[in-house]
Amino acid sequence: MEQRHLGRSGLRVSRMALGTMTWGGDTDADEAASQLRVFTEAGGTLVDVADVYADGEAERILGGLIGDVVPRHRIVLATKAVARRDEGPFGGGASRGALLTALDGSLERLGVDHIDLWQLHAWDPNVPIEETLGALDSALASGKVRYAGVSNYSGWQLATAAGLRPSLVSNQVEYSLLERGIEREVVPAAAHHGIGLLPWAPLGRGVLTGKYRTSTPADSRGASARYAPYVEHHRTDRAARIVQAVVTAADGLGTSPLAVALAWVRDRPGVVAPVVGARDTVQLNGSLAAEGLTLPPAIRAALDDVSRVELGYPEQRLG
Repeated sequence: MEQRHLGRSGLRVSRMALGTMTWGGDTDADEAASQLRVFTEAGGTLVDVADVYADGEAERILGGLIGDVVPRHRIVLATKAVARRDEGPFGGGASRGALLTALDGSLERLGVDHIDLWQLHAWDPNVPIEETLGALDSALASGKVRYAGVSNYSGWQLATAAGLRPSLVSNQVEYSLLERGIEREVVPAAAHHGIGLLPWAPLGRGVLTGKYRTSTPADSRGASARYAPYVEHHRTDRAARIVQAVVTAADGLGTSPLAVALAWVRDRPGVVAPVVGARDTVQLNGSLAAEGLTLPPAIRAALDDVSRVELGYPEQRLG
């Protein structure tokens, strides 16, 4: 698998990341082990988790696999903090105390002595950004964290944080053919500050695979009470037109809609590695198949056109 630098940093990661949001929930430890093995054997290195996934169980499962399934030095381990874990005084948020408490908890659950990429899961409006970034400085200086990034930051939030701390290397945000809103301000801000983009939901929450075109498969996320609203967000008339274009492109290229959608976002300006989650190894193999696909210019242009987001003032100067 091709390796890319994360932003302007020296950190090199695979151009696809393995997401673990379902680990400890829909994905048990045995299936997680299979996914990690398949991913790393394909050359994948970046594995993304968060302290709140399955109430910490995703980190525990991943920690149990490091060493047995893959050597620690063969993966770039990424996790996140800020989301609320419990109601205690340090159970969530981006204060210094909460962040450093979260970091120690992640290290314990993962069974490691450092995190390669530690990400702020969200902007916290209740804490001065200087305090939050100071906690990142402490984590970096301690050696417990090697690189720091953010997640779900808007354009002004990203520019503010990066202006104060040029050491930030990434922003993990939703980005796909169905969700291109970040092109208005987040993408330009990231480019200006040398920050790499890690798209989550690069398959439009599963909609871009085409499996929801005529019905909702019984074994899909869209059929579960927990994830149905997550999927329904992208089941719109506009999405249907985009999905049809993806399916048409896939038919013409002799590949899957999944591969087309993933290749499109993977090669967008500023993108380093889409974060791909899978229910099982079969789904993961479908995503890995996109590694060998580069979209022809004509198909990329057609997909750009059907999914285009309108830019207005002030993102695009008028007149």
